[in-house]
Amino acid sequence: MLSLRQPVAEYLKHISMQAKRVVVIHDSLMSVVVQDIASIPNADSYVFNCISAYFHSSFELESLGKPFPIEQPKNVPSFEGCFSDDLLKIIALQDEPMKYRAGDIFNTCRALEGPFIDLIEREGAAGNRKLWAIGPILPSKSLSDNSQHKCLEWLDKQARNSVIYVSFGTTTSLSDEEIKELAMGLEQSKQKFIWVLRDADKGNVFDGEVRRAELPDGFMERVKGLGMVVRDWAPQPEILAHPSTGGFMSHCGWNSCIESITMGVPIAAWPMHSDQPRNSVLITEIWKTGLIVREWERREELVKASTIENVVRRLMALEEGNTIRKRAEELAAAVRQSTEEGGASKVELDSFIAHITGQNMDCVSPTSISIPSSSAFNNSSHASAA
Repeated sequence: MLSLRQPVAEYLKHISMQAKRVVVIHDSLMSVVVQDIASIPNADSYVFNCISAYFHSSFELESLGKPFPIEQPKNVPSFEGCFSDDLLKIIALQDEPMKYRAGDIFNTCRALEGPFIDLIEREGAAGNRKLWAIGPILPSKSLSDNSQHKCLEWLDKQARNSVIYVSFGTTTSLSDEEIKELAMGLEQSKQKFIWVLRDADKGNVFDGEVRRAELPDGFMERVKGLGMVVRDWAPQPEILAHPSTGGFMSHCGWNSCIESITMGVPIAAWPMHSDQPRNSVLITEIWKTGLIVREWERREELVKASTIENVVRRLMALEEGNTIRKRAEELAAAVRQSTEEGGASKVELDSFIAHITGQNMDCVSPTSISIPSSSAFNNSSHASAA
């Protein structure tokens, strides 16, 4: 990552001589790479925060030693154990470069996290910088237009809301013991499932073959017709949008959370690290659109098959799950409305585009404006995005 700074700086200086303005949108962990933006007069950078406003506000205020002014559920997970030492070092590298950003963008919306977005603005966690909540950022069209994935074909044959989708993202690998317990829990629940079983993506693709996780003997034969196991990539947005999908067992990474909520699918929360424990609180305690599989305080304990079976059955087969699913669907409707013309997220996206293209809207609150559609700026020559 550090070796990217020089070539990125050279590229930014090069294009700054060809454009009236250069706008860089970057992940917070790439702040150290783009820090030379401060030396370019006609350039600005904006952090795209791929985390929830709830996590961001609570983390920032606790880091500053300030109390969290919004009432929270009891037993909110601590940050202890959430970050590896290596990740904490990378985060620390960003402290000084983050000061050079001109504003913050969040992949969330006020319908979901209005109080926490307001808190970030009010408590000064964003400094004097502007903030825009423009989420959810989701694919505008199917990722599998050219070829229907086998799991989607299987879903087409299942009843509405009858399948639980199980996936823990690209940064988590389950242990052999966890895989065994999860397999037994799914089997014993007697509920339909799609399980994406793969190791985490590697930082170094040259360090040997990826482990192929072993399932219990006879598992695939016993669950034939009940579920399917996917060993490689799966089209998650399409799976969650499918009418047969009625639940999602997830690590609660923010992308997965916002995809699930946008599709009205409740979550069986199994947080693993980073922002995920706090996201699980957001899902299960604040929004009440899911159930917890593993409490963060018990993260060192092996989750037993009986626990997994119980949560899956509660979410998929009992009235409790229907109530949670109805709540998720109601929240989804509000979220989708936010991205439509006139919705809060659409207005804030238009506000951001107006801001970076110099449309003189700096004095107008992004939540109270009415401006032309962002498509009006698609051919603007006033900004170049890197």
